[in-house]
Amino acid sequence: MSAHHDLKQPIYDPSVSFINEDKIWDMLNANVTPTAEQVQAVLTKARQCEGLTMEDTAVLLQNQDSELERQMFAIARDIKDTIYGNRIVLFAPLYVSNHCANACSYCGFNADNHELKRKTLKHDDIVKEVEILEDMGHKRILAVYGEHPRNNVTAIVDSIATMYSVKQGDSGEIRRINVNCAPMDTQDFAVLKTAAIGTYQCFQETYHRSTYEQVHTKGKKKDYLYRLYAMHRAMEAGIDDVGIGALFGLYDYRFELMALLAHAQQLEQDCGVGPHTISFPRIEPAHGSSLSEKPPFAVDDECFKRIVAITRLAVPYTGLILSTRESAELRKELLSLGVSQISAGSKTAPGGYQASQQDQHDAEQFSLGDHRAMDDIIYELVTESDAIPSFCTGCYRKGRTGDHFMGLAKQQFIGKFCQPNALITFREYLNDYASERTRTAGNLLIERELDKLSPSRRRNVSQCLTMTDEGKRDIYL
Repeated sequence: MSAHHDLKQPIYDPSVSFINEDKIWDMLNANVTPTAEQVQAVLTKARQCEGLTMEDTAVLLQNQDSELERQMFAIARDIKDTIYGNRIVLFAPLYVSNHCANACSYCGFNADNHELKRKTLKHDDIVKEVEILEDMGHKRILAVYGEHPRNNVTAIVDSIATMYSVKQGDSGEIRRINVNCAPMDTQDFAVLKTAAIGTYQCFQETYHRSTYEQVHTKGKKKDYLYRLYAMHRAMEAGIDDVGIGALFGLYDYRFELMALLAHAQQLEQDCGVGPHTISFPRIEPAHGSSLSEKPPFAVDDECFKRIVAITRLAVPYTGLILSTRESAELRKELLSLGVSQISAGSKTAPGGYQASQQDQHDAEQFSLGDHRAMDDIIYELVTESDAIPSFCTGCYRKGRTGDHFMGLAKQQFIGKFCQPNALITFREYLNDYASERTRTAGNLLIERELDKLSPSRRRNVSQCLTMTDEGKRDIYL
């Protein structure tokens, strides 16, 4: 049983921030111009796949040596391949509601944005959205809800039940639903857990407190500490996997990344396990938000690549998520720097998968950078990145979550489950949903991957592939 399941009383003080801003700046200021020897020492340490301290991170964040940066990128790629292999997990967001009671100056869902078309999906709309996602081949959804009284835990649990209930033919089903919604108290998180969710995801947006107060002008989200301790409450309620993130562009990216790592370390210390995932959204233009058009601390592509690579070195066993905010070209580059999960074929408006482009624009949270269809994304993953698109949800259903998952990952055993499951679920996609060109390229990739397996494992996986070809679905180890 996970350590956090045994908690009777909180072992933390939710009235005190664990983000020590002075300490973060002291570390950054002490390492403004790191020597080549200092950087090389940190990179040597990173190769051990045991993570980095915050001071190590401050050194890498401020390295100016381009050759050492190339080395850092190569190490990030090696670490990702060592722990996760060449798998890339695919998912899609499903926006259930853009009703929101918060006024966040960077977000299209801002309560004061009266130009936005507000919508909360009813049962039949949710069914239609899920059917479209299933027809693409998706098995994993991120359900997204604005922070509003109508999106209470009962409504969220009901909508998740609807999503899980949508079945089409032999293969059309959603097998894992992760949730991005407002922070709750511990009792409501316990109710949310009953919906058989995967990861609970919530972003602090900015860890810099005065900036946080400036950009959140009304609503419950104004409470910095309540949001900061959301993951503690979720784990206390028995939710095994949580996902954190910062919205890059609101404040200095060096500070935000250091604070993200402080958050991860605090969760490990207090709850026994760190975050299952970390996300890296950058501010993108949002209808009705002038701040989003000109972010106060815009992060360029080169800095963004550094952020992703350093995070992979600092928390090697954590899943790194990249959304379709970013362009197709940049997403391809970031796959080689440590990203392990991407969204595909995404829409960011409630009902967006059914809606016209104009209706989406008037109701979406932010604009997208990658508009490609899912099959096109998969084809490029296979042919240009030599990556296995994975639709596996086996770990969640086998109980390999929370500290159990991290324990396996740290022993580098997770590939023994994940690589076979990726191949099996990818074959399922190829047989049921892929275009002819993607099916051909994908099956060639599967054959190459089978050649890398031990003889006994190859026999086992080949049997599963044969069963898949014969029509059996949802096979996982």
